[in-house]
Amino acid sequence: MKKLILPIFALVLVLSSCTDELTNLNEDPKGASEVPGETLFTNAQVSLGTYLNSADVNLNIFKLISQYWASSTYTDESQFELTTRSIPSNLWSELYRDVLNDLESSAQLIEEDELLNTDVKQNQLAQIEILETLTYYELINIFGNIPYTEALNADNPQPVYDDAEMVYMSLMDSLDTAIGNLNPSADGFGEADIFYNGDVGQWVKFANSLKMRMGITIADSHPDVAQAAVEEASPNAFTSNADNAVIPFVSAPPHTNPIWEAEIQSNRDDFLPANTLVDHMNNLEDPRRPILFTEYQGEYKGGIYGLNNTYANFSHFGQMVLEPDFEGMILEYPEVEFIRAEAIARGWNVSGTVTTHYNNAIRADMEYWGVSDADITSYLTQPNVIYDPTGDYREQIGLQKWLALYLQGLQGWTEWRRLDAPTLNGVADPNVPITEDDIPTRFTYPVDEQNLNESNWEEASSAIGGDQLGTQLFWDVE
Repeated sequence: MKKLILPIFALVLVLSSCTDELTNLNEDPKGASEVPGETLFTNAQVSLGTYLNSADVNLNIFKLISQYWASSTYTDESQFELTTRSIPSNLWSELYRDVLNDLESSAQLIEEDELLNTDVKQNQLAQIEILETLTYYELINIFGNIPYTEALNADNPQPVYDDAEMVYMSLMDSLDTAIGNLNPSADGFGEADIFYNGDVGQWVKFANSLKMRMGITIADSHPDVAQAAVEEASPNAFTSNADNAVIPFVSAPPHTNPIWEAEIQSNRDDFLPANTLVDHMNNLEDPRRPILFTEYQGEYKGGIYGLNNTYANFSHFGQMVLEPDFEGMILEYPEVEFIRAEAIARGWNVSGTVTTHYNNAIRADMEYWGVSDADITSYLTQPNVIYDPTGDYREQIGLQKWLALYLQGLQGWTEWRRLDAPTLNGVADPNVPITEDDIPTRFTYPVDEQNLNESNWEEASSAIGGDQLGTQLFWDVE
């Protein structure tokens, strides 16, 4: 179930401080020295966590792309039109300007703080490195080649794009260094850390879980590197839902659940559970349905993906996700258990069995949503849910993992691209001939980059095989 990392009043004070102090930070790099490093770290956590859980159609449409949600008002995004709202530009700015820039500035201030305890400084810099790794990981998985070695330099508005594969391997090395530098016996950011309230031991688990995610992502393209990463990280990664990395939201604006903001505060009815998701869950008689959805005329009925659906004629979101203080997920234990299951299915040296970790993952996700033990056990004994070692692990794990990643649209999209499971829908509109083969495998680069950084954009586009929605990333080889 939901948990709060900080007492609400402490959280509000921390975040309000960030908001007040950082209003014009990114417009005035010299002003960064006036802002404490820990405040910048908090602000980066808020920006990253809010972005990953955003329901803003101008910024984060991955719940649509991964077909967890359907539209009741606008169909452009579920028909893969990204440029009308400048979505690539908006998310590029969010991750580079509001997350990575603040992390970079935070690290600089902490490095220069001669009064800060050496062990505390080492922990703080390691935590910054972990969040930088996660952010660049997401940028690579969205675009492919990205600015990295020349990024975040205000004096260089035309940075080169680095090879995604090279950056990825560099990030994995940096993550290993950060893990090695974490010292649970020393303090970190304390209450400025809204993910774990200063618990450095939890950051060790978080970083190792991220290492597992990064490893399994490249399992098809770099199996040896992937295997080593997962095997090394698994013993020190998440072991229960209590370890989940989450951003806590509060019951009153401005730091509230983005889904509540989109659906309740705005008094709009723009989104519905997609038929893609609901149909898969109906086929499995999934006990999460009464928690995640309302019924329509005695059944669970998802909005038809890609169409402009009449809101009143379909199931809606369940109350739990519409609460203003419903937390946002960054990385969760069920995902880690699915990685362990897949690793064993691939023949890697991870303790346990595929079935045990597969069942653990499903059970943990259902427990998170509040499903009863009896209903979980009943679900796990269904013939079409029981893991079959003679079947295709990609299909079996892919479907259940995609279901468990509900609301985590970006990671759900990554897993679908990687495992080619489950089966997603084309667009049902006969006037829009879009099939599953047309679902984007990356986003196009921002138009601003095309206009203001043309030569480097052209070189990057050529290097990845074309700046197209259907260009496959380096790890997407199956």
